[in-house]
Amino acid sequence: MILTVAMLASTAHPVLARDLLVTDQAQYKAAVKKAQPGDTIILADGEWRDFQIVFTGTGTAAKPIALTAQTKGKVLITGQSNLRIGGRHLLVSGLVFKNGASPTREVVSFRRDSKALATDSRLTETVIDGFSKADRRAEDIWVALYGSGNRVDHSHFEGKTNAGVTLAVIRRAGDPLDNRHRIDHNYFGPRPPLGSNGGETIRIGTSEESLSDSHTIVERNIFDRTSGEVEIVSVKSGGNIIRENLVLEAQGAFVLRHGNGNLVERNIFFGKGVPDTGGVRVINRDQIVRDNYFEGLAGSSFKSAITVMNGVPNSVVNRYHQVANARIEGNSLIDVARITLAAGADAERSAPPVGSRFERNLIVGAKGADPFRAEGEIGGIAFAGNVEAKVAKPLLTTGVERRDVTLERAANGLLYPADPALAAVGAPRDLKPVTREEVGASWYRGDAPEAVFGAGAMRPIAAGASLAEAVADAKAGDTLALASGTYDIAAPLTVQRRLTIAGAKDAKPVLRVASSLARIAGGGGLRLENLAVDASAASGEDALIAVASGVAPNYSIALDRISVRGPRKGRLDGIAMAPGTFADDVTIANSDFSAMGVVVVATGEQEPKGWYPMERLTISGSRFAGVAMVADLLRKGTDESTFGPWFAMTGSSVADSGAGGASLRVSGAQHTDIAQNSFAKSGGIVVIHSVGAPETRIASNVFAATPAPRIEELAWKGPPRGMVENNVEARP
Repeated sequence: MILTVAMLASTAHPVLARDLLVTDQAQYKAAVKKAQPGDTIILADGEWRDFQIVFTGTGTAAKPIALTAQTKGKVLITGQSNLRIGGRHLLVSGLVFKNGASPTREVVSFRRDSKALATDSRLTETVIDGFSKADRRAEDIWVALYGSGNRVDHSHFEGKTNAGVTLAVIRRAGDPLDNRHRIDHNYFGPRPPLGSNGGETIRIGTSEESLSDSHTIVERNIFDRTSGEVEIVSVKSGGNIIRENLVLEAQGAFVLRHGNGNLVERNIFFGKGVPDTGGVRVINRDQIVRDNYFEGLAGSSFKSAITVMNGVPNSVVNRYHQVANARIEGNSLIDVARITLAAGADAERSAPPVGSRFERNLIVGAKGADPFRAEGEIGGIAFAGNVEAKVAKPLLTTGVERRDVTLERAANGLLYPADPALAAVGAPRDLKPVTREEVGASWYRGDAPEAVFGAGAMRPIAAGASLAEAVADAKAGDTLALASGTYDIAAPLTVQRRLTIAGAKDAKPVLRVASSLARIAGGGGLRLENLAVDASAASGEDALIAVASGVAPNYSIALDRISVRGPRKGRLDGIAMAPGTFADDVTIANSDFSAMGVVVVATGEQEPKGWYPMERLTISGSRFAGVAMVADLLRKGTDESTFGPWFAMTGSSVADSGAGGASLRVSGAQHTDIAQNSFAKSGGIVVIHSVGAPETRIASNVFAATPAPRIEELAWKGPPRGMVENNVEARP
């Protein structure tokens, strides 16, 4: 029987009511005040916009008070909305948070306020999809677990693009610290790189209370491309269990960052060769990493398949405690790029692992290479009973047997040695990967991703036609194919979805711009192909392609076979992005730029936390003449929790550029590759190292009347790192 709130209000004994259907926010508030153990408050199907839900009460284990949807998946919580749960034995299910963002720092909070926490309550079959703040620097947590004994299960979380943890266990002095939460059978869907620290998918605690135990269990979840930052799961407390999860192409690792006595077991990691895919990083005391399966992980350093860190002597609570009594046993590491021991050893992190064991692991390195690397002293790790596929120059000489290893894929989809004599080495054969059908809300699948460049319709555009109208009418993935002729761009084109503007085959279109060509104002991005851009008559200072503030989710820009001539007066930059936005990639290929300002202006993020504007910037086969700079890429701060930026420039030429300074400046990048380019009568290359263990190569370039490349170290005390080789100084 379903009763409306009006019926309930007229009844002297509301305990008789069971199901309370509400159709607006006022009815909902009345129902919550009167709800008794066993009652279910039902939100009517439809959109509930700008709804800050407060769900409180005291149920019992046998008769919880429930909040649910009339039809699962048909109650949409949109706009400026959130949910606060405070009380005991409360149950929430069937809601979808979409098309909006929380007006506060939490979307779902297991507390009404600082005094009314949730206990023994449950969030199940709930969806939060893309419910992100427009400015990625604006931080919030999608699910904040306070209190104790709570459960989050069979829910769907996908598409977080702003700062903050997807799901966090909040442990504060004065609150219960023995949390005993359970996080199970959830689908954690794609989360793109944040471009800063603070993009974890799960965090259990913080450093302040990390030396106490939480006893939270994270089990049988799927982490699918959850690549917000280097810590997929960040454990900052003790006594937790992370088991039987499936990790798919997720950059980063499960990190035992703070706290002692955690167990990571029977998890399965498939990297499929994606850069920076890692496994488990070990820090602190009494950690156990056993019976896990790692395959195709391409990460190195802190993102290795297994990383055992060096610690800081007498470390403060928020740095790196020394690894002691770690047990790493019975794991299979197949086709992995790296196992890093004593990782991060330096003048500060000088305490090597002690009293630890590495036993009965099966190791098969990627491309037949030895994956072991030691960055410091590893005498405190005892090796025994391990088997590694034969390699030419092994790092370890004891405790690791080298032999021919033939692998066969078993019915569970995992690789095991064909030789029965190796049955006791590596991951157990009874591992059962969790399936997509077991996790998340069975009735929900996220929207298909926006169509990639060129996947939509081909739309011919005649010379002289209005490009502004064509862009406004285009669908995601469409290509506007321009005929030969001139197209006047009086005002910037507004791009709100992924779009390609290209010269048709054998056509030679010219875009004549008065100020700027395009403004990216929504997700997706812009690809330009086979075009000439004439900005010679442009006036003032602007950017050819400007990325507006509030653009989300991440976007891409690609330029291929583009020629751009800048203005006779004033200055035109190439690509400039507003702070708070983030590009997955910016690519320039086979293009020409002359008489311009900075072709890629990537210095908008000035906060010291370490924000940066794009994950990858790639330049190839292009020519730059008379430009202020080819690129100015900046990532400030010294935090090590990011993958990028990545910068590569190959096969390109630079002439008469960078007058009075650098023609190319890359600051704070994690990966820099500048090779086989020529620089003539130009400013030099400046690479600035400020974070992590950057990989820099400047090789096989030709410099004429141009200063030699320079690497500056802002934090490292030793000589400049990086490879500078085979460069040639030539006469102009």
